[in-house]
Amino acid sequence: MMDIHKILKQLPHRYPFLLVDRVLAIDKGKTIRAIKNVTINEPFFTGHFPNRPVMPGVLMLEALAQAAALLAFDAMDTSPTDDMVYYFAGIDGARFKRPVEPGDQLTLDVEMLRMKAGIFKFKASASVAGELAVEAELTCAMRKIA
Repeated sequence: MMDIHKILKQLPHRYPFLLVDRVLAIDKGKTIRAIKNVTINEPFFTGHFPNRPVMPGVLMLEALAQAAALLAFDAMDTSPTDDMVYYFAGIDGARFKRPVEPGDQLTLDVEMLRMKAGIFKFKASASVAGELAVEAELTCAMRKIA
C-alpha cells in the first residue's frame, strides 16, 4: 500500500500530470494495482469534450506508465534522482474498450514481464468497476541524463 505522500516521493510528476492517487498492492518485481480517481475538476475535461467529458486515451496510458514506474522503482529498491529519467519507449497493442468519465475510479493493473539493462516491458490494463477500459503492452526505459 502506498498513499499519495509516498507516491509523490517516488514520481517526479505533479498536478495536473500526476495520474496515480493510491497504490493498493505491490507484489515486488511482479505486479502493482493502483487507482486514479477521475473527477470533473480534471483540466482536460474542459476541452475533451465540453458536452460529453471523456478521459483521453493517452492519459489512461500515461496513468498505467506511472503505475509501471512505481513498480520498477520498487523492484529495484530505488527512487528517481535528478539525473535519472524514466521514458516511454513503446506502446504495443493498445486497445480502448470503454470511455472513462468523471466520477469513475480507474483501477490500474500492471505486470512486469521483463527488466534488463534499464529497459522494462509491462502488460498493463485499466478498468472501471471490473469493466476493461484499456489494455496495452508498455516498454519503458530508465536513463541517466547529463
